[in-house]
Amino acid sequence: MSLNVSPTRELPSELPPNAGRAAAGIAIVLVAQLMIVLDATVVNVALPHIDADLGFGPASLSWVLNAYTLAFGGLLLLGGRLGDVFGRLKVFEIGLAVFTVGSALGGLAQTPGQLVAARTFQGVGAALAAPSVLALLTTSAPDAAARNRALALFGAVSSGGASIGLILGGLLTDVGSWRWTLFINVPIGLAVILLAPRFVTETPRRTGRFDVVGALAATGGAVALVWTLINTPEHGWLTARTVAGFAVGLALLALLARTEQRHPHPLVQPKLVRDRSRVGALTVMALLMGANLSMFFLVVQYVQGVLGFGPLLAGIAFLPFSLTIFATSRITPALLGRFGPRRMMLVGGVALTVAYAWLSTIGTDDTYLAAVFGPMALAGVASALLFMPVTVITLSGVEPEHAGSASGLLQTTQQLGGAVGVAVIVSVYAAGAVPGEIVPGMSAAFLTSATLAALALAVTALLVRVGRPESATQAPSEELVEAVAAEAA
Repeated sequence: MSLNVSPTRELPSELPPNAGRAAAGIAIVLVAQLMIVLDATVVNVALPHIDADLGFGPASLSWVLNAYTLAFGGLLLLGGRLGDVFGRLKVFEIGLAVFTVGSALGGLAQTPGQLVAARTFQGVGAALAAPSVLALLTTSAPDAAARNRALALFGAVSSGGASIGLILGGLLTDVGSWRWTLFINVPIGLAVILLAPRFVTETPRRTGRFDVVGALAATGGAVALVWTLINTPEHGWLTARTVAGFAVGLALLALLARTEQRHPHPLVQPKLVRDRSRVGALTVMALLMGANLSMFFLVVQYVQGVLGFGPLLAGIAFLPFSLTIFATSRITPALLGRFGPRRMMLVGGVALTVAYAWLSTIGTDDTYLAAVFGPMALAGVASALLFMPVTVITLSGVEPEHAGSASGLLQTTQQLGGAVGVAVIVSVYAAGAVPGEIVPGMSAAFLTSATLAALALAVTALLVRVGRPESATQAPSEELVEAVAAEAA
């Protein structure tokens, strides 16, 4: 999530007495944030090598990505609540320990099941550690200027981490093995765990109950739906197994809705999902992430399996997407103020639909510049046009005491939306796959991504009614930023 900080302020004449310790603490927490963000993409370029080594298959290979995102997204809100009650630093360290152990187990995995279990373990650790990052950054900062710098660095690390992960994953796979994309986390995680207590300040604890049922229902429902979608090509849409899987998933999501309405400390504040525009924005975010993650899963196999790129070059091949997001995001605040979030989302939805329809035309005789570069760059522009207005709509009008819940809801929607979207698209791809070939099934899969983008466009047109009022066109206020940081969503 991009957070705007205050404009330039007068620098203090002398540094606070604890400035050195604070700077070290901020650096340590940011390293952990980078590691968590990297892990969402670092294994992507290694997927063909993982498949060749462990023998996953076209559909089940997506579990290398989805096991992490499902556990991360499903338990993210619970991780934030645990930090409230037991202390952010303590839960942060426990999460990093779990994440580090999961990374080591993943690097040692000898079967698909072992690797998926390890990736799940990593996701659990990330869900415990990630919600504490913003709170620990702000408590480590000695003054407002340092807090603003820390938040700016957090935004840079979060936005650039995906691209760094792709390139680093390619480099590690090229010079060593796909296993090093996981082993690399072990020394970094151990260093952060050892240094954090010395330089990072613990946050105050809050009393309250845990919404364990809500967390388990959210995770279980998402897992049931994703598992069912991925296995549909093999078992069929109308088989008892498929119908039962969908029934279990929907029943768990219904339990989640009922629990959140009755629990005294719900993971999701019910009032947040009663606003039509906010619901529309969250739905758009889920569809956007689902469409975009399909590109990371499919294009990496295309450029390596068809175009003959090595892992490192495959990672570099994604730079048009990341760089256009970065470049466009520099002007999105001005566009938001001039045109409002709804118009930006409509333009972004059209551009994203065109980008994936364009990608659906790739074939075995195409080149990177002809078939991949253009649609990937267009998808980056479209994503940047969508990210900021969705974030602003989700957080605008939220009371400070609910800012953490709103931000956590946005992040959870990103993770679970990506997992479900990938499951749908990979299911379509697997249904048309031909053993030993890469391209068959990709056209239908990318058209499915285009359909998700078109659905995001339709949701924007039907549900989002935010024009250009003062509260919607401006980025979340500094008070809201501080509330989000304090709640550490």
